Amino acid sequence: MSAAPYTDAARIRADYEAARSTGLRARDAARQIGLSEGAVLAAHAGPHDQPLQALPLRGDWLALLQALEPCGSLMALTRNESVVHEKHGTYRQVSAQGAVALVLDREIDLRLFLDHWHAGFAVLEAGRSPSAPLLRSLQFFNAHGRAVHKIYAREATDREALEAVIQRFAQAGARPQFEAGAEAADEPQERPDADAAGFLAGWSQMKDTHEFFGLMQRFGLPRQQSLRLAEGRFTWRLDPGAVEQVLRRAARAQTSIMVFVGSGGCIQIHTGPVHRIDTLQGPGGDWLNVLDTGFNLHLRSDHVAEVWRVEKPTGDGLVTSIEVFSARGELLAMFFGERKPGQPELAEWRQLVAALPRLAGEPA
Repeated sequence: MSAAPYTDAARIRADYEAARSTGLRARDAARQIGLSEGAVLAAHAGPHDQPLQALPLRGDWLALLQALEPCGSLMALTRNESVVHEKHGTYRQVSAQGAVALVLDREIDLRLFLDHWHAGFAVLEAGRSPSAPLLRSLQFFNAHGRAVHKIYAREATDREALEAVIQRFAQAGARPQFEAGAEAADEPQERPDADAAGFLAGWSQMKDTHEFFGLMQRFGLPRQQSLRLAEGRFTWRLDPGAVEQVLRRAARAQTSIMVFVGSGGCIQIHTGPVHRIDTLQGPGGDWLNVLDTGFNLHLRSDHVAEVWRVEKPTGDGLVTSIEVFSARGELLAMFFGERKPGQPELAEWRQLVAALPRLAGEPA
């Protein structure tokens, strides 16, 4: 299909609705017609007769997020290519320092990189069945039209308060534009001349896990190369099946864990135990799921290419994480034991991680 028809918003809407009618989810339907989700929503801005309605929002993202607390319980959704992270709760304690915003609640816990937020929409669309109520959401996208964060109304949401927020930030008549083509890589290229000794010396001197990003930047290293340079000292490769074992063992022992998933514009965090772990195999892929009240995780296990156990020294002792990567090198998810600064790592988390299977052929 040529690109020419997609200068016509009416054609975009018709092709998108046809793709959705086959049962595809929004992201996959947009991809099938050769567009980003953001570009599809932009074509639904303004008056038209299709069931999906999209109202552009003014880009004062921090103020918008701060206005959500009176709305009560909402569902926060952050995803990347292979993992969807969903949490129910209230947007509380929203603050920012520069382009980095925080939402600090036990349930809705976010790190938001607002310089990656290009456009937002208030969306009204049909539910998944004819009898389902209309779905109201706020959806935010980067400059390439990739979703960085979504917020959905729930049964317990104060709909009047949410509609008031939408009207306050509405930008009727706008139609955001998105860049076509592939996104530039966020991470630097691998360095054959990497200063491994200097990097490992810096690693050994860390006092806080948050220093790790700065350490990689200082040595110009992407994350996977950083882990390989430390292999056998601070990092160990695990069998890809270790991801499912992390969740199942944590559920069995009721070990409180932290689950991080990032989209490029947001990192969303679950803290607490997990309970119901399920797998689903089908033509759409193999999914590893957490299906708990208030927290859902959906991870494409067939996309998992590398799993690493990572240890970082801190002022509170070693902190251990499990880091999961795709074949393209994308960081899909990270798992930690629950902890706060000033507290040592949970002994039961360290024992759980120590028992995870190494990749076949890896040294002990």
